[in-house]
Amino acid sequence: MLSDVPLDLPVRPVLPELVAALRSAGTGVLVAPPGTGKTTLAPLAVADEVAGRVLVAQPRRVAARAAARRMAALLGEQVGERIGYAVRGERRTGPDTRVEVVTTGLLVRRLHHDPELAGTGAVLLDECHERQLDADLALAFTVEARAALRPDLWLLAMSATPRADRFAALLGGPDGPAPVVRASSALHPVTRIWAPPPRPVAAPGAGPVDRALLDHVAATVRRALRERDGDLLVFLPGAGEIAAVAARLADLRGEVGIVPLHGRQRGAEQDAALRPGKGRRVVLATAVAESSLTVPGVRVVVDAGLSRVARMDLARGLGALVTVPVSRAAATQRA
Repeated sequence: MLSDVPLDLPVRPVLPELVAALRSAGTGVLVAPPGTGKTTLAPLAVADEVAGRVLVAQPRRVAARAAARRMAALLGEQVGERIGYAVRGERRTGPDTRVEVVTTGLLVRRLHHDPELAGTGAVLLDECHERQLDADLALAFTVEARAALRPDLWLLAMSATPRADRFAALLGGPDGPAPVVRASSALHPVTRIWAPPPRPVAAPGAGPVDRALLDHVAATVRRALRERDGDLLVFLPGAGEIAAVAARLADLRGEVGIVPLHGRQRGAEQDAALRPGKGRRVVLATAVAESSLTVPGVRVVVDAGLSRVARMDLARGLGALVTVPVSRAAATQRA
C-alpha cells in the first residue's frame, strides 16, 4: 500500500526502521513532529507487513474521519475501499478494507467484546500523549491482550511529543522497553506574540469563562486579521465560548467566514471546516483541532490558553466539566 503513495513526507525515511523494530519486538513507539505524515503513512507501511486488518485509534471522531479520507486520497480511492473508518453512529468499511481508523472509545468497546481482536494484525494508538480515559484504557487493554492472548499482535504508539520513555516502558516486555523510532522535520518557524488581556480576568473553573476574556479573544482576532495574512485558527474551551466569540465577530461575516469546529457538530459540519474556503476564514475550534488534523490555509493561531476537561467533584461524588489552563505540551502542539 505504501508503494502506491508517491508523496514523500518527512516520516517516510524512518518507516523501514519502524517496520524492522515491529518485526523484531512486536511493539514500538513512533515520535514525529506535527505534519510529518505519521498518521497517514505509518498505517500503510504496517499494513504491508501484517496479514490482518490494521486498526488506527484516534482520540476524536473528526480526526478519525479526516485521517481515513487523507489516506484514501493518497491511494486514489474512496473511503470504504482499502481505507475505512468507524466512529459512533457511522461506519464506512468494506470487504477489502485493510486499514480502519476508529476512535479510542470504539476500540475499548471492541476489546471488551473481543479481547483477542480476531482478524486484526496491528493496533496503532495515535496521539497517545493525550491522557483521556478511553485512551488510557485502550492502551492498557491492548497491552494486556497482546501479553495474554495475542503475542503476534503488533502494537505501536504514536505521538508528536518527545517524551517516549514512559510509553516504551509500558509497551516493553521482559527483554526491555519497546524500541523508539524518531522522525525529524524542518518545521516552519513560529513567531509567538504574547497578548494578555488589558486587565486581570477571573480564574477558570466550573463556572462560565469570564466575558472579559472572550472580549479580548475577539479583539485579538480583529488585530490578527489586520496585521497578518491567511486564515486564523482560534482555540476556545467549548461550544458555548465559540458561539459567544462568533457573536462578537458577527459584523465581519461579509469580509471573512466565521467557521465553528467542535465535537457537538454533525460530521458533515466538522468536515466542512477542514476544507479550504473560497475566502479568508476564522475557524473557532475546541481542542478537536489540536492534533491529527490539518486545517488548510491557517497562518495565525489565536490561543485562549484554556481547555475543558472532565473532573470528579469529590464533595458531590459527581463528574463535572471544568475549564483549566492548557499544558505547555498542548500549547506547543497547537502552535
